[in-house]
Amino acid sequence: MTEVYRSGQLYGTGLPARMTPHEARNRAFDPRRRGVDQDQVRAFQTEVADELTDLHRQIRRLTVENERLKRAVRDWQAMHARECRPPNQGHW
Repeated sequence: MTEVYRSGQLYGTGLPARMTPHEARNRAFDPRRRGVDQDQVRAFQTEVADELTDLHRQIRRLTVENERLKRAVRDWQAMHARECRPPNQGHW
């Protein structure tokens, strides 16, 4: 499954927008008078981005597995339907 992002949303899927790891890593914050430790912010962003990367990977893997299972069920149903048909007994 090839994914193309446009503004955090998978293009053409109608799925809700997801934050990308790139967006988490590169998010800029407005400076404040007392501010925050930029190293801590960057470390947190890296942690969040790594988690997003893992989650996106899991979603892709589960989507592939889901499609495989759906095909297997369809194949089983088709095979089972053929086995359950009564033998052809001629015309009425």
